[in-house]
Amino acid sequence: MRVHINLDEDTLAELDTRVGRRRRSAFISATVRRALDDERRWDEIEAALGAIPDEGHEWDADPAAWVHAERHADRRRVG
Repeated sequence: MRVHINLDEDTLAELDTRVGRRRRSAFISATVRRALDDERRWDEIEAALGAIPDEGHEWDADPAAWVHAERHADRRRVG
């Protein structure tokens, strides 16, 4: 689909220097796609905030001991 956008002269000059006039659309499309993907990820991160309670975990008393126990719980994982 065709979309009309406005870019200032300096931005357009740098874009052309980096990707060339014939690759403008592909570069802009890929860049917008990445930016939208980042926005979706941030939405998911913000939605997950607070999903894990601040206390009441099995690791609360001694986190280092809990990590050690988890790392050594499965002998196939210990090298």
